[in-house]
Amino acid sequence: MHPTVRRAVSWLGAASLAVLAALAAPVAAHAATPNWPTLGTGTSGANVAAAQFLLRHHGRTLTVDGWYSSGTATAVSSFQSANGLTADGVVGPLTWAKLVVTLDAGANSNAVRALQTSLNKYGYGLTVDGVWGGSTTTAVTDFKSSRGLTGGSTVGATTWQWLAGGGGGGGNYAPVIDRSVLPRSEYDDPHHDYPAIDLPTVTGVTTYAITAGTVGHAGGGCGNGIGITADDGAYYLFCHLSSRSVAAGARVTAGQVIGYTGATGNVTGPHLHIEIRVNGANRCPQRLLLAIYDGATVPAPASLPATGCAY
Repeated sequence: MHPTVRRAVSWLGAASLAVLAALAAPVAAHAATPNWPTLGTGTSGANVAAAQFLLRHHGRTLTVDGWYSSGTATAVSSFQSANGLTADGVVGPLTWAKLVVTLDAGANSNAVRALQTSLNKYGYGLTVDGVWGGSTTTAVTDFKSSRGLTGGSTVGATTWQWLAGGGGGGGNYAPVIDRSVLPRSEYDDPHHDYPAIDLPTVTGVTTYAITAGTVGHAGGGCGNGIGITADDGAYYLFCHLSSRSVAAGARVTAGQVIGYTGATGNVTGPHLHIEIRVNGANRCPQRLLLAIYDGATVPAPASLPATGCAY
């Protein structure tokens, strides 16, 4: 065989092998569909508000405030009973599957409000009016495209799962005390000398873990204090408690009772002192606490300001 021909045959063989190898190589898979979040009493945020709108879509009467109160749990239990589910008042995967409905452009309902609320977790800034217009179509199309979801603008169970299972500040958060204890205006008050906040209460008000984490401190230093190293990367310190309900090393979840307010330590009256620290530095808690109170997306602790919340 002529050397030139031999080289051509050799090149063609190598090229064919390369093509075959490329065809046989595994195609990169899309990211796995996130898990449905579990919602229960004490949790808050956009997922809770979306679930409340979906419950209203299915005929339940309740206030949509983004806070999973006993009233929400009652509505969930009623919905579960009507749909052949265990009536435990907790929104888990089976309950989500019954709650979500298939939607498309032109719909007008509380389910669309749930959709718009869920999309706003990802920064779309939609008006939550329940009317699926052009801006909602644009947001849905962009959201689905960015996650490799098919089916045009239709929002089915898989899209709902992507919406509920991601975004929203990275986890569930709960009010540190029941929302009925203090008005919203108390949660933006400055602290007297450094980034922190004092919430005035009577003694004995139930105090909850703001988010999931591990109790790393349960002792003196600020009266009866509890420090939680949280899964969101921050350290939360609660001070002046009359008593504690958890011990050092305990694992806590959002909304779990950790103690009761009081006036222990250096105080002039009963109150709950709260600090948020990121990498050892104090951050202003006010924006985070207000977001929880409002049922809005909770800002990342590292995004909180380090100044401007003291006088």
